[in-house]
Amino acid sequence: MKKTGSSVCLLLLLHIYLSIVVTNSAPESAIVTQIPGFNGTIPSKHYAGYVTVDESHGRNLYYYFVESESKPSQDPVVLWLNGGPGCSSFDGFIYEHGPFNFEAAKSKGGLPTLHLNPYSWTKVSSIIYLDSPAGVGFSYSKNETDYVTGDIKTASDSHVFLLKWFELYPEFLSNPFFIAGESYAGVYVPTLAYEVMKGIDADVKPKLNFKGYIVGNGVTDELIDGNALVPFVHGMGLIPDELFEEANRECNGNFYNSLSDNCTDRLTKIDEDIAGLNIYNILEPCYHGTEADKIITTYVKLPSSFRKLGETEKPHLVRKRMFGRAWPLRAPVRDGIVPTWPQLTSSNNVPCVDGTVADVWLNNEEVRKAIHTAEKSVVSSWDLCTDKISFDHDAGSMIKYHKNLTSKGYRALIFSGDHDMCVPFTGSQAWTRSIGYKIVDEWRPWLSNGQVVGFTQGYDNNLTFLTIKGAGHTVPEYKPQEALEFYKRFLAGLPI
Repeated sequence: MKKTGSSVCLLLLLHIYLSIVVTNSAPESAIVTQIPGFNGTIPSKHYAGYVTVDESHGRNLYYYFVESESKPSQDPVVLWLNGGPGCSSFDGFIYEHGPFNFEAAKSKGGLPTLHLNPYSWTKVSSIIYLDSPAGVGFSYSKNETDYVTGDIKTASDSHVFLLKWFELYPEFLSNPFFIAGESYAGVYVPTLAYEVMKGIDADVKPKLNFKGYIVGNGVTDELIDGNALVPFVHGMGLIPDELFEEANRECNGNFYNSLSDNCTDRLTKIDEDIAGLNIYNILEPCYHGTEADKIITTYVKLPSSFRKLGETEKPHLVRKRMFGRAWPLRAPVRDGIVPTWPQLTSSNNVPCVDGTVADVWLNNEEVRKAIHTAEKSVVSSWDLCTDKISFDHDAGSMIKYHKNLTSKGYRALIFSGDHDMCVPFTGSQAWTRSIGYKIVDEWRPWLSNGQVVGFTQGYDNNLTFLTIKGAGHTVPEYKPQEALEFYKRFLAGLPI
């Protein structure tokens, strides 16, 4: 009896041991043990490294994974994708909702100083920041033909990445899983979500616990996005009634694809009127090289109530400019090659565009070693947005993807900073309405700290449209507290 009892105890202990190994099997080599520029205690575990999505080509996607600061064993896991195409998701990590706020170095050649971000999305979820496709950020391929890519291939590679990533981190497989992104990720997110849905339907292993997706100021449909700018600038009081009425008459409501000289003339006049604005947030100053100081001075003289509307609570200037977020005005994404900002200009002097803090930090040798990037002989430097890839928009309108996904029960949050002129809320509002779902939560304000911070409308099949008052193209950058609020509520399935 004693022998049998001992055997049972040994089997029980073996079972417990194996359970611990299986449920805590994140690769030790991927652990980030120190973060250059940050001197405090890291509030949760960080991991970074590569997943090979094509062995024969040596195509490797880089990720940076931050565990939730709350309950990582239970909280949702979210994949975050920045847009471009061609922009690194470290954009979101550094400037938007990552665990740190980055303060520019006080001396030339120094590292930025990192402070804990009280509004990090990792307060309530674990986040995988993915550089995608290969050629973007720290992701690379040993076969340069892979740098000719597009929507469909990118979605397929990202799906392979997810399947392999969850094999590396199986302890998170049962957590609710969401996909999120902004700008050109308005294409990345639904196309990847569709691949994930197909994989689940086909019983592909490992089976992801996919619950829904989030898109912020995302491009969606050529016609609807293309026609969104003119109504937006008129509604914001940036052009006069007369010009709007003339453009409407001459263009017959078709603003993105001029069919007459008279229409082109009116659109050119509109472009001239708004040329000096920051297209990513019309409330923010736009920097044009040496003119920056003069613009800042003028901006500071504005009434405080106006300045605070688009102001971030972060302890430093968000950044002088924002590189590669989208395309020139009235150039919505159409079928075919989508140029990146570096491919559109021979100079980096794009108005309202810069990512100096990220450049300095991520190109530092100590940082690269700490976060497990490839050697410089493989990836020579990190760029916020790359000109290395040739990208083909080959998936068409995203509306059919959204219909398919939401009709199958996946939850969708479509949010817009309402002062973004790059991908105006007028387009997102129009396409969500165009799907034709029944309105189940009529247009109303939503609140944070007892204040109206935006408006929302809810549709059947768990589709929600949301605006954030005073925010620009990258909502968490301008309105971090409000962004965390709607993010937290959406993930939890609570009303916003």
